[in-house]
Amino acid sequence: MRRIRIDDPQDPRVAAYLDIRERDLAGRQGRFVAEGKVVLEMLLAAKRFAAESVLVLENRLAGLDATLRKAPADLPVYVAASEVMDRIAGFHMHRGILAIGRKGEAQPAEALLDTLPARALIVVLVGIANHDNMGSIFRNAAAFGADAVFLDATCCDPLYRKAIRVSVGAALKIPFASFTETVGFTAALDRLGFGQFALSPRGQTDIRDAKRTERLALYLGTEGEGLPEMLLARLRTVRIDMTEGFDSLNVAAASAIALHHFSASRT
Repeated sequence: MRRIRIDDPQDPRVAAYLDIRERDLAGRQGRFVAEGKVVLEMLLAAKRFAAESVLVLENRLAGLDATLRKAPADLPVYVAASEVMDRIAGFHMHRGILAIGRKGEAQPAEALLDTLPARALIVVLVGIANHDNMGSIFRNAAAFGADAVFLDATCCDPLYRKAIRVSVGAALKIPFASFTETVGFTAALDRLGFGQFALSPRGQTDIRDAKRTERLALYLGTEGEGLPEMLLARLRTVRIDMTEGFDSLNVAAASAIALHHFSASRT
């Protein structure tokens, strides 16, 4: 690896790291930020994404030797003192490990569907706009063996810095793709033999009584409004029963329960 000392926060070689929080909002034109050791390891292991550079706090470098040995030999590793790194990032970087990754070309939903195995569990997200929820759902999808995540056009970006961090790098591991037209997507899943369950507090079937099919799509919607009525009318609905008088469960928590129930280890 190429270790390069950075002493000037305005050094053009680290321009991609400047004012991270502001850039989170403005966008990075095909790039994303990976934060922390575990997420960096996921990025270096990812086949879909590539690391462009790494920025490390000088006192964290020794503990990254094994991780950075997995990186391409020509990957720039910028090293900075705490004060310099904080001025680059625009806030105190207590983790002290950042990397810039390249998104590459977006994979069409149809192309990803074609790669799925005969027995598959996928997650379909509609209107998930909270980055904490997005990251947690990806983490749960990885933990319970989901094969892919599909997002409608109203979902937030799973490669937003906070979403990646909350996912503990799972957003870099689990294949995902976006679709633009929900009716057409559900029809495509029908043609490919997917059973389709919509999770809702008003679901007709208790999730404990719902049996997975060989190929299953699990739909999750935004908190509050939930999934659109059009989808609820079209799909089989399942619910997670709760204490009487209380029917609200965070969508990320609901995803964990549902994915555990329908995971590959269950029939």
